[in-house]
Order: sequence, then C-alpha cells, then structure tokens
Amino acid sequence: MKKGARLFNFDVKFGFGKRKSEPPASATAPPPNSGPAAPRPPASAPPASAPPASGDTAAGPNPATLELATFAGGCFWCMVSPFDELPGIVSIVSGYTGGHTDNPTYEEVGRETTGHAEAVQITFDPHIFPYARLLELFWQQIDPTDAEGQFQDRGRSYRAAIFTHNERQRREAEASRRALGRSGRFKSKIVTEIADAGRFYPAEAEHQDYYKHRFGHYRLYRQHSGRDAFLREHWDTERDREKLRGELSDVQYEVIVRGGMEPPYDNAYWNETRPGLYVDVLSGDLLFDSADRYDAGDGWPAFAQSADSHLVRREADLGGGEVRTALVSRLTGARLGYLLYDGPGEGKLHYRVNSAALRFIPRE
Repeated sequence: MKKGARLFNFDVKFGFGKRKSEPPASATAPPPNSGPAAPRPPASAPPASAPPASGDTAAGPNPATLELATFAGGCFWCMVSPFDELPGIVSIVSGYTGGHTDNPTYEEVGRETTGHAEAVQITFDPHIFPYARLLELFWQQIDPTDAEGQFQDRGRSYRAAIFTHNERQRREAEASRRALGRSGRFKSKIVTEIADAGRFYPAEAEHQDYYKHRFGHYRLYRQHSGRDAFLREHWDTERDREKLRGELSDVQYEVIVRGGMEPPYDNAYWNETRPGLYVDVLSGDLLFDSADRYDAGDGWPAFAQSADSHLVRREADLGGGEVRTALVSRLTGARLGYLLYDGPGEGKLHYRVNSAALRFIPRE
C-alpha cells in the first residue's frame, strides 16, 4: 500500500496521498518548540560507564575500519535524519533490500511485489560511533511491536528490520532486542526482525536526503504519519523522568530536564581554567572544548562554538515570555543552556552553558 493510503480524503486535499506530491508553499520551516522535552533514555540498559568522549577523533573516520549497518524502519525518508552528520557516520543511502527481485524501483516496491523493504544503509566507523549506539537510535525511530508496516504506511515494504552484516552485529542486535523487550517500555511483544544483510539497491536520486531537499513535504508527511506522536508517547514518559530524577541531583534535573539555569558564579565550571573537554553528563558525547572557551563575565561557562555543531542543536524556546534559542544535546535531548549573540569573533556567538549538564575531562 502506498504512503498515506489510509488517510483518505484529508490527504487527497492536502497532498499526502500522493507519494511524490509537491509540498504546499507555506511548508518551508519547522514549527518552534514550546518547551523542553525530557532527555531520551537509551533503548536498553545504559552502560556501566559513559562512552568515551570523541575528542581524539578529529581526524575523522578511518577508511580501514569502516563498516555497514542496514536498517528498515518504515518510510526511508524518515530514517536518514536521525543518523545523519553524527561523528563517525560517513554516508547514508536510502534504498531497498530483503526481497527477491533485482534492481527494484520505488513504484515496484510500493506495490508489494518484490519482497523488498525500504531501508537505509549507513557507512560508519565503529571506533567513533559504535554499532550499539546505532541500534539504540534505531529503536527510538520505530514501532517495534508492528510487523506489518510502520505507522500510517502498511505492507511488508514498510516493515521494520535490522539487516546484520556479520556475526558480531547479529549478536549485538539480538541482545539489544532482548533488552528492549525486558525494559517494559512496550506492552506488546517486540517483533522487529533480524536478518542477514543481502544485496542493497540504492533508491532513485529523488529519495536520497529527502528530508533536506524536500523539507516542507517531508515535515508534513512525517507530522501526519503518526511517527513523532508515537515516539513521544513511548520515549518521553513520566517513568523516564522519574528515573532521571533518581539519578541526577536536583540542580541537574532542573537544568537538563526542565530547561532551567543554575546560579551564576555558583556552579562547578564557571571559573574552570584547565585545558580539557566538556562532555554530555548523560552520555559522554563531546560537546565543547576548552580551546573555544572564553570569560563572558556572567558566571557561567561560555564558549565561542561547540566542538561538533551536529551534536549541539538549537531550538526555539518560547517560555518566560520571550523567544530564546535553547541549546540541546542532540543524542540525549538534555538541555544545556542558551545561545546568545554577544560573543567574541566574527559570528558573535556565545554558548552560555550550565555546568550541571556537563562533565569536564582535563587534558593530561
């Protein structure tokens, strides 16, 4: 069944029932956030210690150690942006796999005659971004209890699946699936299949990086697919917040979950002068480097830029009666602070960051 076939007259009117419809002219920008969401927990139990910060990966992925990861999660338009431009990710290709025909087309796959699923194939360096973290991200994009499609898109071409490229990947995928089942996050059985990777056929050029070059249509499609509402329901829960409340100090919870600011001149790193790295306190992801730090004279850590612009998101914050630009750690959803425009340098960027959201690793 084609994308949007279950939306009937509503989608005929607005164009969602046509897989290649043009976006409305007004759909050119994402809606602002009205407030902070809870940080996203890992799909499985968190590691005993946070993963090492990637401060030693500035040289980029090593061609000699690259691997492939292949995931099907329903519409492949929606499976690129969660992984795109992360450290260690070299490329993401949308395509078709798991079927019985050669060189399938988008239309053939949508007619359910090829056995193929829409999927993405990721080339990555596991020494920078481990396969286990890719799996955690994968689970947070799908409904793992649905074997017959994903969200509004029905049929085997929209099934969720992990296609493993070696025995180690299979072991990790199976362990991850078991952990998710034991977590109690979903009431129904986890039915996402794990299969050996076969031949992967890249999709047509118009489907590559769809979320970038057809942004308006992508956002409208995704909004009405039901995916984001489902993910919020299952990955932004009161149970998650209560777990964090038990693991974090009161100040950390207020900052990371509620989006507050800690007191100036009364926080761990406001006057830290040692060289080192500042990582996400929840995950260990490298966010800031002391080389970019400066004294803003306001009592909070200040940076002229982030260590990796793809790991620190900017979101509109409409709270407090004014529009501000909030800083959010991309992989955990932790609130970090705010972006101001009174900093040094040509861009005048001032990353005002709460110490409570960070862990400092001194350089030796």
